[in-house]
Amino acid sequence: MKLTIERAALLRALAHVQSVVERRNTIPILANVLLEAKAGALALTATDMDLEIIERVPCEIGKEGAITAPAHTFYDIVRKLPEGAQVELGTNTERSQLLIRCGRSQFTLATLPAEDFPVMTGGELPNEFGLAANELRMLVDRTSFAISTEETRYYLNGIFLHAAVQGKVKLLRAAATDGHRLARVEMALPAGAEGMPGVILPRKTVAEMRKLIEGSEAPVQIALSETRVRFGFDDIILTSKLIDGTFPDYERVIPQNNDKVMEVGRQEFAEAVDRVSTISTEKSRAVKLSLADGVLTLSASSPEAGSATEELEVKYTAGALEIGFNSRYLLDIARQIEGEGAQFAMSDAASPTVVRDVADSSALYVLMPMRV
Repeated sequence: MKLTIERAALLRALAHVQSVVERRNTIPILANVLLEAKAGALALTATDMDLEIIERVPCEIGKEGAITAPAHTFYDIVRKLPEGAQVELGTNTERSQLLIRCGRSQFTLATLPAEDFPVMTGGELPNEFGLAANELRMLVDRTSFAISTEETRYYLNGIFLHAAVQGKVKLLRAAATDGHRLARVEMALPAGAEGMPGVILPRKTVAEMRKLIEGSEAPVQIALSETRVRFGFDDIILTSKLIDGTFPDYERVIPQNNDKVMEVGRQEFAEAVDRVSTISTEKSRAVKLSLADGVLTLSASSPEAGSATEELEVKYTAGALEIGFNSRYLLDIARQIEGEGAQFAMSDAASPTVVRDVADSSALYVLMPMRV
């Protein structure tokens, strides 16, 4: 193998693929990136056996070939090369080494045979549809904060993507919950997604895919079956296994009859919650919301630090109510609301609260209260 490639293009691709590679690997070849030079491009592949990424980068090929090299070391070398440089890659067949040349710098890396690199079995992915990059970013950004990190409830460790019908409107929904809060976002069902199964996208897959589409305007092709999903855009293909489990019937926990409705400015509410919660020393950072006649009083106290209160003018005409929340959860939800106003629909101090963006009905959040 022999080729010349721009340092910036190689670095960008290596940054994408090496983040899939786990730092600790019991199987040595999983610490490597597969490099395949053919048809005027260098294809870089990395996998952890659950997730696989392939990215193609144009280059000048002197001799086609394939080899694997340590992903993190290769990335660190290219990262430290001068900007704007041309990088020469080649293989030393006698010693099975990757040769990296750039200006007066030269490196040799130990390699493993390309034929030993594991390939994720393709299988049929019968359901295929396209989404604009900004639509996919919206679905992920407004739900991923609520993904559970509790490994015992593995079926909550991802985003549940599924087709739904409301009235006569067909929708694509993304939902995530950790048992304390629920995020649900919906959009019109794209063509081709009508028969899709409900699938749970793993947390790592969601994180890697979100990094890849950052700043991209290219449409994303999504293909899936009941066991795996593939995202394709630009010169990148990300393939992943899905979580093998049943996502709970989350619709049952969305209250329908919460009649105590408060509207508040999102920015001023978030800032007030942040200020008041400073005094709360517990991990939960509990904040109490006291509502009466158009005034919201936020309060927090701790035996060690003292107490804090702040008043906000709000739209609220229902009866007096006191309810407590984890301030971090309140702030997480406030960050997802893009409009100027947030709407809280409550019932009582022990029942779930529904939070919406006043200007956008596509997202809905449910938050469990806590005792304060």
